[in-house]
Amino acid sequence: MERLAGPRCNGRMTNEILVLGGTGKTGRRIVQRLRAAAVPVRVGSRTAPLPFDWSDRSTWAPALRDVRTVYISYYPDLAVSGAPADIDAFTSLAVASGVTRLVLLSGRGEDEAEACERIVQGAGAEWTILRCSWFSQNFSEDYLRDAVLSGEVALPVGDVPEPFVDADDIADVAVAALTTDGHTGQLYELTGPRLLTFADAVAEISAATGRPITYVQVPAQDYAAALPPEIAGLLMYLFTTVLDGRNAHVTGDVRRALGREPRDFADYAKQTAWFA
Repeated sequence: MERLAGPRCNGRMTNEILVLGGTGKTGRRIVQRLRAAAVPVRVGSRTAPLPFDWSDRSTWAPALRDVRTVYISYYPDLAVSGAPADIDAFTSLAVASGVTRLVLLSGRGEDEAEACERIVQGAGAEWTILRCSWFSQNFSEDYLRDAVLSGEVALPVGDVPEPFVDADDIADVAVAALTTDGHTGQLYELTGPRLLTFADAVAEISAATGRPITYVQVPAQDYAAALPPEIAGLLMYLFTTVLDGRNAHVTGDVRRALGREPRDFADYAKQTAWFA
């Protein structure tokens, strides 16, 4: 029998779910789904009523109070140098505070992220790993949106295909792992149903919007020079090291987790309110 997390006992909420990154691309979708199902949920973010900040460990214990299940989305990315130490400290505190289930959003093809996965797997709680790469929503809800709206997307990426995954699929798998049995000990590599280059993806967005949007490959050094220093290293690592073809294959893990096919990029492009 599958169980839904978040029962009430004598008016007190039990097994409250903490969603770290609860206002981000995956986190806010998870929060919306949990609230729609009347599951007690706590948003973990710096602007939440009970703030959570990865850079301020004094915020961790209050956010974990009365929590039994946690969705871990690390900011800015598991690839940064301080991530393993933070994940180790957080999961140790979480388990000591009574958390019994951890669901980690991880990076596909990232050695640093896999080190964090091992920490979560050894933390002493039930665990599920959601290993993902490029989100479809990076084009519409992130730093690529302005480029799309300008009519030109310029990146240091050639003809390397990527199985863009939809954030709604990630959220659906996360909610299943957070609230039902059957996902403990599972490592899901979540992808879309087909491979596209960045040029392919931009062309599909152009077709869906009916506007001319072009893709231009630019030299890596030129792209890096134009980035804010605080994000340049991370983005160049993702664009040049991780996006080298290592992730150029699709998996059936969305279907394995949910019993349905993943959302296609073309559907995402058609249904996104690009100019709202």
